[in-house]
This record gives sequence, structure tokens and C-alpha cells, in this order.
Amino acid sequence: MNERYALGYGLSAVLLWSTVATAFKITLTYLSPIQMLVAASMVSVLALIAIALYQGKLHLLGRTFMARPLYYLLLGLINPFAYYLVLFKAYELLPASQAQPLNYSWAITLTLMAAVFLGQKIRKQDWIACLLGYLGVVVIATKGDLMALQFDSPMGVALALLSTLLWALYWILNTKNQADPVLGVLLGFLVSLPFSFGLSLYHGGWGDVPWQGWAAVSYVGLFEMGITFVLWINALKLTRNTARISNLIFISPFISLMLLATIIGEQIYPSTLIGLGLIISGLLIQQWKGKGSKTTTVESNTSPTA
Repeated sequence: MNERYALGYGLSAVLLWSTVATAFKITLTYLSPIQMLVAASMVSVLALIAIALYQGKLHLLGRTFMARPLYYLLLGLINPFAYYLVLFKAYELLPASQAQPLNYSWAITLTLMAAVFLGQKIRKQDWIACLLGYLGVVVIATKGDLMALQFDSPMGVALALLSTLLWALYWILNTKNQADPVLGVLLGFLVSLPFSFGLSLYHGGWGDVPWQGWAAVSYVGLFEMGITFVLWINALKLTRNTARISNLIFISPFISLMLLATIIGEQIYPSTLIGLGLIISGLLIQQWKGKGSKTTTVESNTSPTA
């Protein structure tokens, strides 16, 4: 029975995460990246407070923060503040069908950074995964014109790749976090909100945002940053086969591309599918012989869209 619930939670999380690239592009038609960060963070805070209250853990929030205040401040400044600000700007500059697969290479970035910061050995299959993954990145970014190496938006590509560094750094630091995961994520949003809100005021405030914008950003806050994270964590807690659940994430980018083409009419280039296939191949090779490694454990507990 637990395995059935685990599969249900896992599939629900993956399907919801598959919709966020489309939601990002819709939201960015109404809000700037910094406005989107502030509003989505506030929605996430409310959702995570409700979840922590339901789980009977909210009273531990202050004690958890006071145990390591500077640590949670650092985590919050990396994610959600810097990570989502960079990611949303990348989505503003690039078609979502390019930004999403580029960001998906974060797991390969994590392998390289784990070797530097955690002293983990890079195996032969990790090098193969890196080669395939970053070849896929170049294929997507150049729309298949590898020899020309011309990018529609060099800044957009750079920001998408920077987001992978920030996300990997966040989860490397998070390996040393022994607190409840819901409380840990909630603290990150709470400590980052003053910074993001202040930055939004510095950049011109808010003005009139139509209801469509509020609806879209609320969806992002709930299903990219909030509720879906809890579904994923529950799936991993209930299952006895973490690899089977974590492999569900490979469904997400393909569903996402279908939604982008269907809902907002983005053109999906053959090079995008080829590049995404290379990235997925690299990730599968990386997982195949690394199920017992610490890096795989870190990866399996993270969002497939980040």
C-alpha cells in the first residue's frame, strides 16, 4: 500500500512540476522577474506554514532558526532569492522550451561541485554524463548549429546555466541540514522575503497587476515552490525503491515541452529534443552505476525542475 501511495505522490509531483515552465512564461507577461519572485514566495510561505501547522511542526520554526541563523540566512539568499531571480530572468530572455532543458542539467553540475566541495570522487560514468549533458546544452542553446556557436540570447543561456550552479550549491549546503525539510524550506523563503521585497521596491514598485497575473504567480508559488515539494518528500519517505521514484523526474521535461507547444504555442525545435535526449542520457548513465553514492542521495531529494 505504501508503494502505491509513494507512486501516486511521485507522479502527482512530476505532473505538477511539468506545468511550471508554461506557468513561468504566462506569469512573466504580467510581472517582472523580481515581482514574480516576491509574489510566488509569499504564496509559498503561506502554503508551507499551513503544511507545517497541519503536521504539528510550526512551533519548532523559531527554535530551528535560532540554532543556526547565519546558515539559514545563507541558504535563503541562495534559494529562493538568487536562484529564482536568475531562473525567472532566464525564462524572460529565452523561450521556455530552451530555458527548461538548460536548467535541467543542474544534476550534472551537482556532480562536479560535489567533487570540489564534498571531496567526492568523479567516476568514469560521471565524466561521460558531463560530456553528454553539456553537449546537450550546446545543442539546445545553438539550435543545433554547433559550428557557428551563435546564441539567440547569450545572457539568457548564461543565466540558465548560472541557475544550475546556484541550485547545486544550495543542495550541497543542504546536505549538512538536519532540520525538518518543510521547516528548512520555509525558513529559506522567510529570510529571503525582505531582500526580494526591498529589491522590488528599488526597481520601481508594483503598479497595477491584473488578476490574471496574481492567479498565475499563485500557481507558481504553490506548485513550483510549495505543495509539490511536500508531495515529492512524502513519495521518497514512503517508498522502498528510491531509484524508481526518482526516475519519474525524467518524464517531466518531455511533458513540459508538450504543454509549451500546446498552451502557449512555442515552437519546439528538433535540436531541443536532441539536446534534451543527450542530457537525459547523461543523467541515466550517472544514476545507473551510482545508486549507493552520496551524490545520488542528494539528487533524489531535490526538485526535478530546479
